[in-house]
Amino acid sequence: MKKFFDVIKEKLFVKKDKIHSEKYYRTVDFFNKYSLVFHALIAMTIVFAVEVISRRNFISACKFVDTHTLAFMYNSFLVFVSLALVYLFRRRAFARVIISGLWMILGIINGCVLSNRVTPFGYTDLKCIPELLAMDNTNYFTAQQATIVVIGLGSFALFLIALFIKGPRYSGKIHFAGTSVAFLTLLFVAIPVTTNVAQSTNIVASYYSNIAQGYDDYGFVYSFSSTVVDRGMKKPENYSADAIEGIEDKVNSQKQTTTVDGKTGPNIICVLLESFCDPDEINFLNVNKDPIPTFHSLEQNYSSGYLTVPVVGAGTANTEFEVLTGLSMQYFGTGEYPYKTILKQTDCESIASDLSNIGYATHVVHNNGGNFYSRANAFSQMGFDTFTSKELMNITEYTPNGSWPTDDILVNETMKTFDATPDQSDFTYIITVSTHGDYPKEPVIENPEFTVSGVDDEGMANAWTYYVNQLNASDRFISSLIDRLSKRDEDTIVVMFGDHLPTMGLKDSDMKSGDIYKTKYITWNNMGLPKEDADLYAYQLLANTTNKVDIHEGTIMNYHQTQMGTADEASYDEGLDLLQYDLLYGKRYSYNEADLYPASDLVMGIDKVTVTSAAESSTGDRVYVYGSNFTNWSKVYVNGEKANTSYLSASMLSIDRADVEDGDTITVCQVGSSDTIFRTSENEVTFHSEGAGSTESESSAE
Repeated sequence: MKKFFDVIKEKLFVKKDKIHSEKYYRTVDFFNKYSLVFHALIAMTIVFAVEVISRRNFISACKFVDTHTLAFMYNSFLVFVSLALVYLFRRRAFARVIISGLWMILGIINGCVLSNRVTPFGYTDLKCIPELLAMDNTNYFTAQQATIVVIGLGSFALFLIALFIKGPRYSGKIHFAGTSVAFLTLLFVAIPVTTNVAQSTNIVASYYSNIAQGYDDYGFVYSFSSTVVDRGMKKPENYSADAIEGIEDKVNSQKQTTTVDGKTGPNIICVLLESFCDPDEINFLNVNKDPIPTFHSLEQNYSSGYLTVPVVGAGTANTEFEVLTGLSMQYFGTGEYPYKTILKQTDCESIASDLSNIGYATHVVHNNGGNFYSRANAFSQMGFDTFTSKELMNITEYTPNGSWPTDDILVNETMKTFDATPDQSDFTYIITVSTHGDYPKEPVIENPEFTVSGVDDEGMANAWTYYVNQLNASDRFISSLIDRLSKRDEDTIVVMFGDHLPTMGLKDSDMKSGDIYKTKYITWNNMGLPKEDADLYAYQLLANTTNKVDIHEGTIMNYHQTQMGTADEASYDEGLDLLQYDLLYGKRYSYNEADLYPASDLVMGIDKVTVTSAAESSTGDRVYVYGSNFTNWSKVYVNGEKANTSYLSASMLSIDRADVEDGDTITVCQVGSSDTIFRTSENEVTFHSEGAGSTESESSAE
């Protein structure tokens, strides 16, 4: 074996001078002379290979080249410019392989990501890789894919080391202060020029309302590069203190006075219905019977309408951002997720902070991970009081494909938010998941109640069958929620909306609305409010809702209440752009340059987690920890260190006896992805072994 490794070392990692033939040197001279031509060919090859990997389909990549030829050439130009950097180095082959390899690695990552989600790989995902890898039920990499990636990267690294040691070196003169630098400068200066031309001639787009479709139409290289350089908001040309003051004066001259407060105002519930679409809206789809009768009944009897959302098939967080803040995604860069960028370090006025100002308690309830889309951080930046994520819920039921918790658990968790603040009005934001994709193309529901026709492809017919049956489950959740609210003697208004259409390849022509960016919203109330239908943008939804119950609070909400529907649509959009920039990136002239809406001390969950005792098992190999409100995400911590924990029930956990010693302190924490501790037990206990004369620990309050 040692001899084998010695041979490998000598062959790959030991530099030896070698005299080559005249033909070899002529060949090298030929490639050097026409290197720009070969770089162009290499660039086109890389772009095509990346598209094959990203699309996971050779034919689809060929169609991209055929139908979007100029976009393909522009992608190739970007790779060509990056390859030109090799002219600054003597080890040009080494540099060329590194640059080519980086593009291929990015393409491979995108292919892996797209095999498990709809949204392509973007720059902001680089900040969330640990979170993505750790996400239960929503892994973006399978264990097999991760293993292949690790082996591939390791092999590539070894190859680079060998190439650096034994690879060829350019022997000619490098003109660092002359031709080489001038040529590179010209190429890099050409990028913004050619980009502007490409965008103005619609070869590529400057904004993706559907990021997945944008990557398909304009190519991975350009799209990913856009997510790197085109982030945040561009400063409006007329941004100034005077411009903001002018907008504020216009709003203040028209806004009404809030007539309720946190004791007299109605409860407001906002429900995000994941991937919810009315099957009647799809032209080709026929269902044997109505899967969403409750939804249709509410639509007929209470205010409703179309909702224009910023995404299709994925990107829930961006629709959510628009709804909760009243801000628009159209002013952000390509592939932007504000939750992962600006809200990582900047607080943001929202409906929660606006309602908190008049005494409301504000909550979020969501049966998925608290770290998904960085929500725990985002909801704190928005000013919410509590956030009950799946880590704080006793989830036992999952959808038929086993991927997502069912939504019925959200009804009781919502009631808890009301009961926890009996002396306050509540705003509770609910996020469902049971209609989330992917939708299996193999039958997974035996004898489904709802069946479809009008879909020729068997796999897609199975997917639609699964989807409409999950829509029925969502409809039952809506019915149960309204039923429970009807029994409470509290004024309440509910608004529910679809965040985007499902990932089913729907086109504008497939929809009765003629627009794949239109979902529906419905409402319910027990206050006798008149039915007033209106088609809205997602960022107008809650301004419209609060306006109906005489709540006129907040910089952005008041802007929408007073300015939407005005004749001058361009002026409305310009004002929103200015205010949005001012609040998120500017000097906050709207707040007199103060921080009026600081982040909240977000509390995870409503129920308190307690530990009452800990005792050895009868076999002596386990320790049982007793308490209350444990979930599958409860972990025992011994002296502050997490122990391998088994969930047995809402009142009992177990750990290995070897992990605890006599006198150790035990707490229980609710733990999210990346070992984020969301909540710690209200008390701790000190463990005493049976041999020490006690089978139970002593409890002490923190």
